[in-house]
Amino acid sequence: MTGEDKKSCFDARLLCPRKQGDGEPWAFVILPGEVSAKLPRRGRTSVDATLNGHAFRVLLEPDGRKSHWLRIDQPLMEASGTTFGDVARLEISPVAREPEPEVPEDLREALQAAPEARAVWEATTTLARVDWIHWITTAKQAKTRAKRIDDACDMLASGKKRVCCFDPSGFYSKAIRAPEAVN
Repeated sequence: MTGEDKKSCFDARLLCPRKQGDGEPWAFVILPGEVSAKLPRRGRTSVDATLNGHAFRVLLEPDGRKSHWLRIDQPLMEASGTTFGDVARLEISPVAREPEPEVPEDLREALQAAPEARAVWEATTTLARVDWIHWITTAKQAKTRAKRIDDACDMLASGKKRVCCFDPSGFYSKAIRAPEAVN
């Protein structure tokens, strides 16, 4: 497939999440199934995109239904002249090389304290690190997150380069999904 074969254009409504959080308002879009199917993986994956012609790079999140969703922050909505409920034109294409993920502070500290785990972490692929981070950050409770970090260090120290027993798409576990939209 050429780069053009992987590029997808579609129109989508900007949805308002029921739970915005404490920061700036943001919107989200759920990708059509046929667009998501052209992507290299069902888990987190980075794409270069445009929203009404305004370029950005985003890490797509799995929606638990074998597709993806993407977050659109307030500055991008302003730059593209869009708001909640608008139908916008999007173009996406997978990045040529997945960027290195930002390692959460608590995981970084644990890896620094565990040289054997850190050595295996550094020897894994970028996508494997994306999945390790995804597994840790999807924990709903602080206690679970801390346990996952400890388990990750143990597994890495024993030579495991990929997190086991984790469905990065959320399809089989139903633990991962797109935000719920305000009607």
